Amino acid sequence: MPSSINDYRKLMEQPWGKMFYDTLFRQLDLSEDHPLNILDFGAGFCVTASHYAPFHRVTAIEPSKEMLDLKVGDHCGSYTCIQGGIEEVRKQKTADFDLVICHNVLEYVPDKEQILTELAGVLKQGGRLSIVKHNLAGRILAYSVFSDDPQAALGLLEDGDNEDNMFGKRDTYSTEYLMRKASELGLSLENRFGLRTFFGLSSNNDKKYTTEWYDNMLALEMKTCNLEEYKNIAFFNHLIFRKVI
Repeated sequence: MPSSINDYRKLMEQPWGKMFYDTLFRQLDLSEDHPLNILDFGAGFCVTASHYAPFHRVTAIEPSKEMLDLKVGDHCGSYTCIQGGIEEVRKQKTADFDLVICHNVLEYVPDKEQILTELAGVLKQGGRLSIVKHNLAGRILAYSVFSDDPQAALGLLEDGDNEDNMFGKRDTYSTEYLMRKASELGLSLENRFGLRTFFGLSSNNDKKYTTEWYDNMLALEMKTCNLEEYKNIAFFNHLIFRKVI
């Protein structure tokens, strides 16, 4: 596990960092022919914002100056970048965005319901909310296989995941909780994908630098990400909701 923001940034340059985004972008499947108004909340190093900026109007909001100072991509000047938190979302126009992105953020906020309410409020009717979250079963699998640490896996299984790390205290909340709260806000689940089902389980990193491994593993991730049995064991779940009310 990375021990600093800079170490975490370096992961973006590794095959397993790139594959996370290659899989994610395929799951979102945004057309380049129809410009969207996109809000990326908790944008981190702005990988997603930079990726979509050439074809869409993107606003990236991130509270960490350290992460923004290390932002990646070739299109940093092509989107609006704001340092701040949920207060900056409140400044956006109500019902203005076609797509709101919130990836690996809700684990670290004390009031998930407040964040979800604010994000739903700036989403257009018919717009989509993309959330990536940790999946407890996938974390247990990673500890027991990749880390070869069954004791830690047992701890997660018995006590849940409330680990402290560089981003704060992580609360790996359930998918059922998220779906229930989203429904209360007029958001209907459109799809749920598995993300990082297999590519994070092997510790043979040398092989991961080969084109053959990368292409076949990406194909495997995409082939299984929409199959229920593999969603349930993926390290992350990617849920896409549509605003219907």
